[in-house]
Amino acid sequence: MTPRAAARAATIGLSALLAGAMATPVWSATPREQVIQVPGFADFLAVDGDTVWATNKGRVERWSRRGKLAEVAMARPCGAMTVAFGSLWVADCTALSVNRIDLRTATITATIPTGVANPKGELNVVAGAGSIWVASDVAGTVARIDPATARVAASVAVDPGTFYLSFGMGALWAVSAAGQSLQKIDPVTNSVVHRTALGREPGFLVAGEGAVWVQEQGDGTVVRVDPVSGDVSGRVKVDATLAYGDIDAGGGKVWLRTTAGQTFVVIDPASLAITARVGQAAGSGALRYTRAGLWTSAHDAHTLSWWKKPGRIGN
Repeated sequence: MTPRAAARAATIGLSALLAGAMATPVWSATPREQVIQVPGFADFLAVDGDTVWATNKGRVERWSRRGKLAEVAMARPCGAMTVAFGSLWVADCTALSVNRIDLRTATITATIPTGVANPKGELNVVAGAGSIWVASDVAGTVARIDPATARVAASVAVDPGTFYLSFGMGALWAVSAAGQSLQKIDPVTNSVVHRTALGREPGFLVAGEGAVWVQEQGDGTVVRVDPVSGDVSGRVKVDATLAYGDIDAGGGKVWLRTTAGQTFVVIDPASLAITARVGQAAGSGALRYTRAGLWTSAHDAHTLSWWKKPGRIGN
């Protein structure tokens, strides 16, 4: 082959290689963000089919990608909510209760006087083992609600300062920021069966993708905990700190809503590699994963955002 022919063949080969690479759909830049203007202070989120509920000032609201569908007045809705048993369950930090809201009629059907461990608003209401769970007393209590009776069926003694909950892999997981502990709660015995020491200022957590994942806000890390042994199996450094934000898991990834640097971070649950930093910094807010897309809120910007096709983000 002459030098000219070799050069021509190399050019053709390179063109074919580039064409093949371009045919594979990957996010080479920030995925498209659909921004929805939400007056007030939209914060915590709960997925309801292809819609999402958001806490706001004096109300909770149901939104679709096309606009607001419903709102329910409350004194001060607070913390992460859950959708279960045909209802939205949300804490009220003024009434110190949990409200049950019918998804179909958008009306409050029960108010359960549970107490709220953190009236400042950073907490979770979660569902699991046929029950609703909420941290109800800063001294160290988690209330278990029976959805059939809308009453507290049991109280679980936990570490003081326990606010954050997640249910998954057969257990309730509870974080005490004051005690820097992750507690595994057996729903059969309503008791703590294991404790794991955490880093500084632990916060929101999620049980999913084979592990329990906890923000260590003071250290700027996310810690991975084995759900069987309770041992720490890894940490990933995200930033200097992780103030507020949120965390979820799904689709083979861990999704971390951040306050600074970007809107959210994608973490590979096996390698602990950060595979994407997505969006502009938008201040604090929440995040929830669905197979079709990712919902994020930015309360200081008064927006909800929809990020479609999460399977392509961070690949």
